Amino acid sequence: METMRRFGRSFGRALRVRRSVLLFVLALVGVSAPAWAGPVLSEDVSKLGAPDTVAVQKAIEHLRDTGDPKALEVLTAFEDGNLRIDAEGNAYIKSASGMKPVLDSAPAAPQGKLETPAVDNTVRRALSPALAALKLTSPNKTVRLAAAQELSKRPSEEVEGTLRKALAAEKDPEVKQFVTLAVGQLDITSKDAAKRASGVKAIADSGDVSFQTDIERLTTDPDPAVRDAANSALGSIKTKVVLINTTGHIFYGISLGSVLLLASLGLAITFGLMRIINMAHGEMLMLGAYTTFSVQNFFVKNLPASKDLYLLAAIPAAFLVTFLVGVLLERTVIRFLYGRSLETLLATWGISLILIQTVRMLYGAQNVAVENPAYLSGGFTLVQGVVLTYSRLAVIFFSVAVMTFAWFVMNKTKLGLEVRAVIANREMAASVGIATRRVDMYTFGIGSGIAGLGGVALSQLGNVGPELGQGYIVDSFMVVVLGGVGKLAGTVAGAFGLGIVNKLLEPAAGAVLGKIVILGFIILFVQKRPQGIFAPKGRAAEVM
Repeated sequence: METMRRFGRSFGRALRVRRSVLLFVLALVGVSAPAWAGPVLSEDVSKLGAPDTVAVQKAIEHLRDTGDPKALEVLTAFEDGNLRIDAEGNAYIKSASGMKPVLDSAPAAPQGKLETPAVDNTVRRALSPALAALKLTSPNKTVRLAAAQELSKRPSEEVEGTLRKALAAEKDPEVKQFVTLAVGQLDITSKDAAKRASGVKAIADSGDVSFQTDIERLTTDPDPAVRDAANSALGSIKTKVVLINTTGHIFYGISLGSVLLLASLGLAITFGLMRIINMAHGEMLMLGAYTTFSVQNFFVKNLPASKDLYLLAAIPAAFLVTFLVGVLLERTVIRFLYGRSLETLLATWGISLILIQTVRMLYGAQNVAVENPAYLSGGFTLVQGVVLTYSRLAVIFFSVAVMTFAWFVMNKTKLGLEVRAVIANREMAASVGIATRRVDMYTFGIGSGIAGLGGVALSQLGNVGPELGQGYIVDSFMVVVLGGVGKLAGTVAGAFGLGIVNKLLEPAAGAVLGKIVILGFIILFVQKRPQGIFAPKGRAAEVM
């Protein structure tokens, strides 16, 4: 008996030891389960190709519940139609480099025939929330942020539970903002008044003005708390809309002012020096734009690998072409008409018609397109609803560069000194040995060349046509008169002032009425101050 009792005690101790070892092993298994969850993941993936829709939906739910990054990769490929399953049930993802096995344990090459799992509407309804859940629980903030941003645009009831769980678990404020917005959109359609009020507050806190219509609808809600929240949110949204619109109008006004500056800068120089009413100045813009088009075509045909560099070559080309055209016009026509303003106006108007018809004969009457180079395509969002395009930003900086070039020529070169001397007193300048005719020629050429640079800028903002310059000649003269004849600082102030005011008036008064209002203002301004914002001095002042 004693021997039996000793054997029983020894056997019990052995069982307890074995049980402890077993529990320890099970604990290790539980901790390391994801490391060898491959067979389970593989089994669910293989079921994605099952003919039974219910089985496919359950497989999607199982993959969602794993939280495995591989599951996100698989379901994304499944949605995009890039998932393949071979005869052995191994899953592969189709990519540019070939078939990539989902699991490392799978054969590198598919076994047998590959099948593409079908995604119908029923499967898609299960797939969408599963993908959202996996993305919103991803350890990668970029993935979570992208998912939250996408869901905030189009939240659905299928992902409501996922969104609420993510909102409770999310710690990053940027991601949480978009998740809150998505939940708020679902809440404003809820039957629960408290949820509707909470949804309104969430949308108001997000500052997203695209929900203005939804908030306006809730201002007539039966619940007073919801109505109060909606009215308060609507007020803040309307204020923000006004600020956004004003910001956008100012930006486009600065952009328009930059174009007007380039169009009127050369006119201010030539008009201030020679008192020439040059109605062909707008056609210099047109010639600069068509020169840009020609340079683009040359690069596309002969240097396709460097076609994005065409704009850098078009800038000096446009200046040179319009400079030479300006010199030719001054030498052959305008030099014989000094002092006869009416004849000059008629002659330059006839020249403008000749240039327009010449371009029509060479390029056709239809508009031509100048493509933006890759580095000027796109833009960035300053605030919601205001996109600063790279092409318009480039035009603004380009106009500043051209203005700096004109200032340097006029103030830091011998030619500029002679020009300023002729503007101040032509007879006195001639008496001290300045060749006024040569100064006239170069000045007219430089003014035309600057207009050609304006054509380069215009080519990046829209189509190019034979009558491109006709839309800017009147505005250019208004800028020159408003700013002060021959004054570069006045031209800058007049161009940007007219551009911004024009864009601020357009939404309220319309494009045509806005221009009429501006013209009326300029007439009244000139009546009170004929010299313009910056009064000219010397001969120009005497003539006026």
